[in-house]
Formats: sequence, structure tokens, C-alpha cells
Amino acid sequence: MSAPLCGPARVLVTGGAGFIGSAYARMLAADGAEVTVLDRLTYAGNLANLEGVPHTFVHGDICDPVLLSQVVPGHDVVVNFAAESHVDRSIDSAAEFVRTNVMGVQTLMQACLEARTPRVVQVSTDEVYGSIETGSWNEFAPLRPRSPYSAAKAGGDMIARSYAITHGLPVSITRCGNNYGPRQFPEKVIPLFVTNLLQGRKVPLYGDGSNVRDWIHVDDHCAAIRLVSCEGEPGEVYHIAGTAELTNLELTERILRACDAGWEMVEHVQDRKGHDLRYSLDDARLRSMGYAPKIGFDAGLEETVRWYADNPHWWKALS
Repeated sequence: MSAPLCGPARVLVTGGAGFIGSAYARMLAADGAEVTVLDRLTYAGNLANLEGVPHTFVHGDICDPVLLSQVVPGHDVVVNFAAESHVDRSIDSAAEFVRTNVMGVQTLMQACLEARTPRVVQVSTDEVYGSIETGSWNEFAPLRPRSPYSAAKAGGDMIARSYAITHGLPVSITRCGNNYGPRQFPEKVIPLFVTNLLQGRKVPLYGDGSNVRDWIHVDDHCAAIRLVSCEGEPGEVYHIAGTAELTNLELTERILRACDAGWEMVEHVQDRKGHDLRYSLDDARLRSMGYAPKIGFDAGLEETVRWYADNPHWWKALS
């Protein structure tokens, strides 16, 4: 699934060898766009994610201003997926998160400003808001990040918005919930649980499993980003909500069912430090622009499990 190609067709996808970035590059290429992927190829960047995707690949870092001055010019749209994104890793070592998610965003925004890029999208997360017990955040909710990862993402968002307000850079910001789908690095909960179960290993469930997350298939997320890249207003934020708000206990139950496994395969482990209880986004603004997710969670999860079962060479090569 994809949104129609709109206007500009030369797109730079930073972090495009990662899970969501490569899905976006695949969608763009299917629409006939001319795609350039810039990726540092850290542990989560994988050229295998781009197999079969027509693109120009540049091995590099969004923190490198000289490289960006050569790569950014000539593109109609720049979409920034480049980020350190795993909360647990940020708790253990925050420096790389600040470097990429804050300094990298500033370096990229400056390069886009100097190149006079017509459209820029900064891809972010619902985690910048902290935790919410009831209801859902709209785009004007205060930022109250609670982990080094989310704090760094919030910092990058503010840098991006400052370039829109101060310099008039046409950059919009998207914030989304938890993604799932094929080619997700198996440190994240769904691919971790699925690949463990496929190997007959137990799955580690944090605490009592009461934490709530909103789940969206990566293809729906990419379609929403595509819409914002076409119609988003400079300096504005757009929420992308999912199709299933589940406790981690409910999520585990669905994964077990999809993998034909029982609760004896679950091992409760010590909860994460500062573990946010619940995230929830109000995406009425984006829906008023014509967006709606199309992939139901159960169908998407079944497809995802099947992909990991059919592609052990992909995830076993990462261990």
C-alpha cells in the first residue's frame, strides 16, 4: 500500500537502511520516485533491507556537514529517519542518542536550509510526551520525555521546528506510536518475541505487562509520512495513531497465539527503569487530511510472523 506520488519525485531518505526508512524507500520507489538513501549502517542499518529497491546509496552520517552539503542539494524532499531509537540502549549509554538525535538533526536542517530544500520531514515518536494515564495527546501537548532516547528525540524536534520558525525552512514533524512489520531489528519487542519463539526460546516480559502501547503497521506509518511530505505545513506537528492499543500482556498473548505457543514460553523479567505506563495519540488532524490506517493489527501481525518464519537468513545473520 502507498500514497499517490505527489509532485516532487527526488527524495533523500536519511536512515533509509533501517526498518522504517527502508519501508519508506520501498514505497517511494514503487511510486516511481527517484530515491537516495543515506545511512551510517550502524547495527540497525542493513543493506539487505533495500534489496530489490531501486535507489542510490550513500554511506554516511547526518552529523557530517561536508557530506550533507554534497548529498542534500537537488532533492525535492528530505525525510529524516536517522536516529538511535532503542530506549534500553539509551538508558545504558545516552551520548550517541544526543549526538544523532539532536546534533544530527541540526546538521541536517542546516544542510537543507543551505540547499533550499522544498520539503523536509522530521520523523519522531509519541514518547516525547512522556506518559498519559487516560485520553490521548493532541499536537499541542507539552513535551515531557522520561528517557534519554525520548529526550533526545524531543530535542531534535525542537531544533527542526526552530529552523521552520526562524529560517522559514519548510519542515514538518511527524510523531507516531510503536511500529511493527517485516525487517524490524530483533531488539524490539515483536521481532524479539517472534524470533525467540521460532527458535523455541522463552520471551522476556517486563514487569507485570501492564504498560500500554499503540501499534501501527510500518506501511501505514509510511503512507502517513508520505501525505505529510506532500501537504504538511512548515513548523507543524502531525500525529500518526495506530490500530491497536494493547497492554504488553495483551500483545504477548497475541504473539503467542500467532506463533502457536503457550504461556509457558513467557519469562517475567525486571521492569525497565522509568518505564512509561501508556502512550496514546489523537490523530484527528491527519485524518482530516484524508489519512486512515488500512492494516488491522491481527492481520498485520500474522503477516509479520510469517515473514520472520520465511526469512530466518535475514534475522539469524544479525545475531
